[in-house]
Amino acid sequence: MCAHPYALDTALALGVFATILVGSVTNPRHAAETTSVGPLFILVCALASAALVLRGRYPRSVLAFTGAIALTELIGVGGRGDAPRSAIVLGVVVALYTVASRTDRPTTRRIGAATIVVVTGAAMLFGVRPWYTAENLGIFAWTGMAVAAGDAVRSRRAYVAAIEERAVRAEQSREEEARRRVAEERLRIARELHDVVAHHIALVNVQAGVASHVMDNRPDQAKQALAHVREASRSALDELRATVGLLRQYGDPAAPTEPAPGLAVLDHLVQGFVRTGLGVEVAMDPAGGPGPLPAAVDLTAYRVVQEALTNVHKHAGAQARARVGIVRRTGALEVSVLDDGPGPAAAGRATGGTDPAGRGGGKDRDGEGGGHGLVGMRERVAALSGWCEAGPRPEGGFGVRVTLPLQARTGGDPE
Repeated sequence: MCAHPYALDTALALGVFATILVGSVTNPRHAAETTSVGPLFILVCALASAALVLRGRYPRSVLAFTGAIALTELIGVGGRGDAPRSAIVLGVVVALYTVASRTDRPTTRRIGAATIVVVTGAAMLFGVRPWYTAENLGIFAWTGMAVAAGDAVRSRRAYVAAIEERAVRAEQSREEEARRRVAEERLRIARELHDVVAHHIALVNVQAGVASHVMDNRPDQAKQALAHVREASRSALDELRATVGLLRQYGDPAAPTEPAPGLAVLDHLVQGFVRTGLGVEVAMDPAGGPGPLPAAVDLTAYRVVQEALTNVHKHAGAQARARVGIVRRTGALEVSVLDDGPGPAAAGRATGGTDPAGRGGGKDRDGEGGGHGLVGMRERVAALSGWCEAGPRPEGGFGVRVTLPLQARTGGDPE
C-alpha cells in the first residue's frame, strides 16, 4: 500500500468517510434517522473525505475546502431549524492537523485560531441548542487537539532532523580532522626521511667519488674514503631505522628508544663534512643563559645546520668554506650557516627562503625549483613559530638564518 504515494491518504479518507457516516446515524439527536441518511449528506461526506487524499500536497487548500463543507452543513442545516450532523467536522480536524504538522509555529497558531473560532462559533450559533452542549464543546476540543498534536509532530520532526544534521556534521568534522592529522604526520615523516637520507647519501656520494678517483694511484686514501662511506651509510641506516620505527605500534619491543639528535652531537655532524673536504667553522654563544634547550628547538636547530651544510657541500663548490653560528639569546635561539662559495650558477643559488612577512623567494638552492631541502627547513621553523631566511649574500656566497623562539606555541612536535 505504501508504495503508492496516495495509498495512506486514501485509506485515511475512507476511514474518515466511514466514521462520519457512523457518527451521524448513531447520534441520539438523530434517532429518527438512524436507518437512513440523505443522499445529499452522503455526497457532502464523500467530497469532504475525498479532499483528504490531497492533504499532503495541498494542506491549506484541503483545510479551506473541508472547512467550507463543514460550515455549509452547520449553517445551512442549522439555519433551517434542523440539528446539523456535527460529525462532518472530522474532515476539518484531520486537515487542520496536517496543516499544523507541516507549517511553522506562528502560521499554525494563526490558521488554527481562525479555524477553531469559525467552526466552533458556527456550531454554537447554528448548531445544537443550547450553545454550551457537549457536542459543540467537543468540536472546540477536537479542533484544538488537532492543532496541538500537529505542532507536536512538527517539533518532533524538526528535533530529529536537527539531531541527524548534527550527527552528520560531527562525522564530517571527525573525518576532516583525521585527514588533517594524517597529512601533518605524513609531512613530518617526509621531512625526517629527507633530512636523514639527503645528508648521508650526499656524503656517501662524495666519498665514493673520491675513492673511485684515487683507487689506482693512492689506494690508502681510497681505503680511507671507503671507510667513510661505510660509516656514513651505517649512520644513515641507523637514523632511517629510528625514523621508520616511529610508525610501529605502541608497545612494540623492537621500537627505537634512542633520542633524536640535537646540538649536543653537532661536532659529529661537522666532522662528517670536514672529512669530505668542506671547511666548517663553528661558533656557539650561550649568552642567553644556561640550561638545556627545548627538545623541539634542539632537534630543529640540528636539522637546519645539517640541511644547510648539505646544500653548501652540494652547490657551493670544492673550495667553499662555511661558518656555523649558534647564539642563544633571551627567549630565542639564532642559527646561521654562511658560506663563501660562488656555486655552480646564479640561478642554482636562488633562494626559497621566507622573510618576516612570510613571503617566499624563488627556486630552492638544492635543485632547480624541485628540491625539498629549504622547503622542509622552512616548514620545520614555521612549526615552531620561528623565522627563516635563506638567500644569496651581498658579499658573495649563500646564507641561511633562522630564529627559533624557546617558548613559542608549536603546531606539532617535530620529534
